[in-house]
Order: sequence, then structure tokens, then C-alpha cells
Amino acid sequence: MASSETNSAPGAAPQENRPKKQFLLNAFVMTTPGHLSPGLWKHPRNQTDDYNKLSFWTSLARLLDEGGFHAMFIADTLGAYDVYKGPANVDPALASGAQFPVNDPLYAVPAMAAVTKNLVFGVTASTTYDAPYAMARRFSTVDHLAEGRVAWNIVTSYLESAARNFGLETQIEHDERYRIANEYMDVVYKLWEGSWRDDAVIRDREKGQFAVAGRVRPIGHKGKYFQVPGPHIAEPSPQRTPFLFQAGTSKAGTEFGAKHAEAVFMGGQLPELVRKSVDALRSTARDKFGRDPRNVKVFTGVCVVVDETDEKAQAKYKEYLSYGDREGALALFGGWTGNDLSPFSDDDDLVLVDKPAIRSVFDRWASTVPGIEGVKWTKARIVEFLSVGGMLPKIIGSPKTVVDELERWAEVADVDGFNLAHVVNPGSFEDIIKYVIPELRRRGLFRTEVEKEGVPAREVFFGQPHLLKDHPGYQFKWPVE
Repeated sequence: MASSETNSAPGAAPQENRPKKQFLLNAFVMTTPGHLSPGLWKHPRNQTDDYNKLSFWTSLARLLDEGGFHAMFIADTLGAYDVYKGPANVDPALASGAQFPVNDPLYAVPAMAAVTKNLVFGVTASTTYDAPYAMARRFSTVDHLAEGRVAWNIVTSYLESAARNFGLETQIEHDERYRIANEYMDVVYKLWEGSWRDDAVIRDREKGQFAVAGRVRPIGHKGKYFQVPGPHIAEPSPQRTPFLFQAGTSKAGTEFGAKHAEAVFMGGQLPELVRKSVDALRSTARDKFGRDPRNVKVFTGVCVVVDETDEKAQAKYKEYLSYGDREGALALFGGWTGNDLSPFSDDDDLVLVDKPAIRSVFDRWASTVPGIEGVKWTKARIVEFLSVGGMLPKIIGSPKTVVDELERWAEVADVDGFNLAHVVNPGSFEDIIKYVIPELRRRGLFRTEVEKEGVPAREVFFGQPHLLKDHPGYQFKWPVE
């Protein structure tokens, strides 16, 4: 299970003699009634309809912290999934709460941090619709209040509904969004790393001096997309730059992640295909940006349904399916792919329809989704596939079955960890803590204790609180002379 770089390192020990790589585990959530399992908010175990109560989030944070999870990874979207039966129609998403309504994920983090010791909070925020000066201030603030246990999942946003609501007629072109994001990152690095020297804040009560003149400076950024004079309005937080997550497997997304990310989320139905994306990411980080590929952690998303036996887990999965919401599933599909399936009949095999954009989606699914050989991709089949865990691969079974599959994914795809989605919350994470984590520990695949409590996010993943020397943000540091 060693990484590909380790496998190829000169003088590396034989594979069988190396210790197993311990997994990193994130809980994948969203501040909405229906994240990836539309309709399941009404399941008797589920309480995600309380998503707008702080007690819901503090209880979940305590559970994950005590259960050993490394992080809570909080997804977000800035527009409704309004393509299905559209245009601009939110009605199909309403009954299931399919990622609508959705709250800002950042605001609950300080409260969750206050009731936990070690859990990291990864928060999704977009570089397309928010000014870098404001973003830098918000993350500095929360990094202070959470004592460094904050990560930023950097996205560029992809919904037409978001673009319209931020005053645009249509989305900014895909690669242009990444060009903007690259300059955006330069601005926030300058604010976080280069505007305040480490010795700027002295808090000297006797002298009556909080910070020292000459140790805080403007950044004077003048670029194609942003002009930000600075200085940073917040003093340096425990990490300065929050730990950086990113997701995206397009060429532009891969290059952005290889340059800026410290951890990347990669999705896919087959570990063999995810491995190709992982290898591309790490080789780009090394060859184009001079980074150590091991300094980019990779997570993949899975939906786990686990119980004492395979039979009980399969029964649980079937029971979950009975709560799925057809309209919500098709609304999610429309948002994720940009395709409206409402014109097609329930019996149409969508692999065969005369619309290339839709046909290509199902051609890909037909060749990559396990266990569907010879199955027609009709609307009913799509609803069943998406109702539990969305487009994530499903691992259903006993603790042994689940961990066998996680171990296979880690080996084949060369990933460092998993974003584990919930079907019901409470419920899914409790099951993982009860069944999966003990089996991981029994095999030496998961930590048995936290090595050092209360450390910042970056120290959890890399053993130090600040940017590593091979990260592009490091060049903006203002050292004490």
C-alpha cells in the first residue's frame, strides 16, 4: 500500500516488509437536509432536517472527534440544482431537500471546534464569487477561533444558477475560472504569509504596544484580475494559510491542485481509473511545480453501508432505497451533469438517446459502474443508483467486506484516505465507528490514538503547522531578520 513514489524509490524495501499505510478518514457532510442521498432526510434514524440547529453540528463534531475521524469535510454549493424540468426550476429539489436549501458552512466551525480536541474542519469556499481580501479575513478569523484546526476546500464553482445570482449572464469559462483562481491564491498567500512578520504582534501591556510599526506592510498586489493594496486586516492565525484541499480532475483542475493543494479529493467508480488521475496529479506536482508528490495527500469518496453481516448490510441498503426521492435524484443529476432528463420516457435506454451529452454520461457509467453489466440506464435505474450516496461508489457489507474493499481501493488507486459519505445522520457515522474503524485498527490500517492532541490541521497531516518549503505559498513568507 505504499505510494507509487515509494515503490520506485532507489533502495526501497520490498513491499511485503513495509508497514501498512494508515488511512486518513474524513466525514463528508453538507449544511443541507439532503446531501448525497435525496429523500433520506425523512428516514427514522436521520435528523438532517435539523441542519440549521447548532446543536446538530456540535453533536456530530463530538461523535467524529471521539470516534477518531481526522476531519469533517463540508461540501457547499452557491446555487440551486435547477436544470431538471427547467430552466431555473428549483421545485424538483424541494421535497427531498436535495442540496437545497443550503447554509454557509463556515459559521458553525468555531462552535464545533470549541467542543472538540482534534477534529479538523474542511470548509468549501469559491474563488469565483468572493473577493480574496474578504476570504483571507474570514479564514484567518476562523483559524484563530478554531486554534488552527481549519482547512479550505478551494473550488471555482460550476453552476449556472450561481453565476446568475452573482450578477452574471452565464458562467465564466472553465479554464478562465482557474486562471482567476491562480491569481487569487497569490493574493491570499501575500496576505496570509507576507503582510505580518512573525514578531509583529508583541502584546506588551507595560509598554502599551500591541503590534510594532514596520513589521506590518501592504502587499501592493496589482494583477490582471485583482488589485489589493493590503495590508491583511487580520493578524496571523495559528496556521497563517489554512490547510488547503482541492477537487478537480480536468487538466486545469489537476494543474491547480498539483500547484496549490495539500490534499486533493478525487472521485471515480473504479480504483484503476482513479489511479490514473492520482498518478497524473503527483507527476504534475513533481515535474511542473517541483513539489514532493508525497506532500499532496489524496482522498477518494465512498458511501459505506455496513452492518454485522453482509446480509444485514444488504437489507439496510434496500431499506434506505425505499426512502429515496425520484425527483430529488433527477434534480441532483441535472445539477451535476447539466443535463435535463425530463423529456425522456421512463423506459428509454439513455445510452441510446440522440443527445451526445447525455449519451456520453451513460456510456461512461456503463463501462465503469461495477455490477451493472447488461442493465439498461433508464430513469428508474438512475434514481436507484443516485438515491443512496449519489454518484459515489457504494461499499455494502460486513466490517470485513467493507475493509477488504477499502484496502483494495487504497492499494490500487494509491490514495491516502477516504471521504466517507453518510446516508443517514445520525446513523451512518455511528455505524462506521462501531464496525469499520475497529476492523481497520485490527489490521493496522488506522491510528489507535491521537499522537498529539489539539494540533493545527497541517500538523495532523504533515507534522508542522505552516506551509512546507516546496509549496508555492512559502515564497511569500516575510522572515524575521
